[in-house]
Amino acid sequence: MPLTVEGARDFIARAKEAMDSHKDYLTQLDSAIGDADHGINMSRGFGKAHEKVSSGSYGDLGGLFKDVAMVLMGSVGGASGPLYGTFFMKISMKLAGKTEASVEDLREAALEGLNGVLALGKAQPGDKTMVDALQPALEAMKGRAGEAEALEAAVKAAEEGMLATVPMLAKKGRASYLGERSVGHQDPGATSSYLLLTCLRDAVLGVSS
Repeated sequence: MPLTVEGARDFIARAKEAMDSHKDYLTQLDSAIGDADHGINMSRGFGKAHEKVSSGSYGDLGGLFKDVAMVLMGSVGGASGPLYGTFFMKISMKLAGKTEASVEDLREAALEGLNGVLALGKAQPGDKTMVDALQPALEAMKGRAGEAEALEAAVKAAEEGMLATVPMLAKKGRASYLGERSVGHQDPGATSSYLLLTCLRDAVLGVSS
């Protein structure tokens, strides 16, 4: 069940819906340890990305995800714009020329995206960032026999990684300025990453939205 160009459009449509429906929740999480704008920024960014790709014509997955990256870089404020923009830009480069991508292709592309995020943000696992959801998700996909099994494992690991940020001390971004006061709060970036992986799983598997 490869991801096609139309499947990628569906993924971005689902991401828009997820960010819209969780906008207040993400903002609430961010209000505790950030600028209280993560939900607003992600909702706006994926709204614009959906608008862009739903009307565009694409010969490959790389072109579609490049447009997503450019829109996110230009419309999402704070650190999230450059980080998510870099994530999708690296994915677009890995999937350039491909009209469909297997789950293993997607894992390899997302790993490139994660490496881009690590290079840009200088965050490591345990720093209370989006990395804490993304890295375990991609690790969980390795060696899985079935594509559905791999995607389900990724989402489960991302959720566990997201929840594991609650007791962490933030070491990056505005949350790091709070020191010990950042402990006890779930990271909004890890949460939005979990939501995106859920949307990708559902788009690939054709789950009813």
